[in-house]
Amino acid sequence: MTDAAMTHAQPFRFAADHPSFAGHFPGRPIVAGVLILEQAAQALHAWRGASVRQVIDAKFLAPLLPGQDAVVELADAGECRYRLVVRRGDEILLRGTLEASA
Repeated sequence: MTDAAMTHAQPFRFAADHPSFAGHFPGRPIVAGVLILEQAAQALHAWRGASVRQVIDAKFLAPLLPGQDAVVELADAGECRYRLVVRRGDEILLRGTLEASA
């Protein structure tokens, strides 16, 4: 993702005391996929002022743990679609495609 006009990156982190960790999963918490996708939706809105209409695809490759820093990267894929990558450092945690409302 190289062209600044065609890409957006937004860092995020979930604190260890986030209420979702009590049930996802007790004793070995991980950030729920829906929370990561919500971060992507917020990044899209901040960048383009658009809402997510649907998640076309999402492949979770590694877990995100409480307190870890991550970055949502979005790239314009044309026709209201955006490629999504979530990274923790150099490690890719999630790849996918979002479709925005027109």
